Amino acid sequence: MVDTTQMGTPPRKTSLTHSSAQVARRKRKDVVLQGFGIAAILIAFSVLFILVASLVRTGYTAFVQTHVTLEVFVDPGEISEEGLPRGGFRDVLTAALLENLPEADPDEDARAVRNILSNGAQFDLRDRVVADPSLIGQTITLTAPVSDPFDQLNKGGVNRETPEDQRRVNNQEVAWFDTLAEAGLISTPFNIGLFTHADSRFPELAGLKGAIVGSFWALLTCFVISFPIGIGAAIYLEEFAPRNRMSDFIEVNINNLAAVPSVVFGLLALAVFLNWFGLPRSAPFVGGMTLALMTMPTIIIATRAALKAVPPSIREAALGVGASKQQVVFGHVLPLAMPGILTGTIIGLAQALGETAPLLLIGMNAFITSAASSPFDASTALPTQIFIWADSPERGFVSRTSAAILVLLGFLVTMNAIAIYLRNKFERRW
Repeated sequence: MVDTTQMGTPPRKTSLTHSSAQVARRKRKDVVLQGFGIAAILIAFSVLFILVASLVRTGYTAFVQTHVTLEVFVDPGEISEEGLPRGGFRDVLTAALLENLPEADPDEDARAVRNILSNGAQFDLRDRVVADPSLIGQTITLTAPVSDPFDQLNKGGVNRETPEDQRRVNNQEVAWFDTLAEAGLISTPFNIGLFTHADSRFPELAGLKGAIVGSFWALLTCFVISFPIGIGAAIYLEEFAPRNRMSDFIEVNINNLAAVPSVVFGLLALAVFLNWFGLPRSAPFVGGMTLALMTMPTIIIATRAALKAVPPSIREAALGVGASKQQVVFGHVLPLAMPGILTGTIIGLAQALGETAPLLLIGMNAFITSAASSPFDASTALPTQIFIWADSPERGFVSRTSAAILVLLGFLVTMNAIAIYLRNKFERRW
């Protein structure tokens, strides 16, 4: 007779060994998968850190500006009350500089000394005298920005060890600047002009005010157009539209529009808004309408997802007590979905804020020296201002480009933080 117990024992041991090997293999795969995930996160954070660090390293100098403080005698021989706003303001400033540079020759070095001050210094003096003509004949204290070469010299952007013929400032000009610094006349305060000045040909005077105002008008136009239309379209498609081929066709096309490159919307705006409708070029209103076309699919998709997230029991309970379909949607479903809708809208607007290609195609990269007072005035936007400065040959615009990118990133992070706050504060857990 054959012992079945002894015959069955080896297969059970083999089965247990095989199962243990499978479990160990699965655990190794889990560890490898987790390792890949952690490595991917570390790589992403490393790249992000390198990006932000490079921007900060390049752009932090733009947040301070080199100024020189002078005691300026408003010479009545150069400036008269009758001749305002004309007058020899630049000559008066040059004389004030020469008084602090005894080694400079008033006849031979006047032109070179004059270049220490920014071109905007004479206009600052002019505005003060025009506002108060009694200053003529008096000595006033004026703090004005220096020109870009001397600003770079003070910030370390000009290497003093470089041969003189390869520097933007010669040895004599460096000595003059050092004399002013030793006298305590040089300061580097926070560059408030970066936010209060519009664009300029001179890097030391260029600011983001025009771009910030232009982006505000464009985003306001985008919100006013895309928010009600996007929510209305989403409510109809999700709650009222019949389920047929037409609604499926519309849904597929909305999803496709969300993935269309932004330059296509810019070409559409150029052909329709500018060439067909004849709307003003470089206007934030046109930019806002272009961005609205891009943002609407995002808002529609986010709104439909928020409406779907509301439990069917809410609808059924409202219908059960006699509410109409319209009352159910607008009185019960929509308020509960609003946190998700606002989150999607803010994220869509944040995406629109960073778009450059469509704004370039409608001309919002023009050289504009004043902020727009309405959505129909010519203006730039933050992304296009960055593009303009990045294309400028002056060294001073390099740091300002990085600073503008940091400001734009600050706005984007703030908008996304607001979206996360609204989602966490008002979101319902079902």
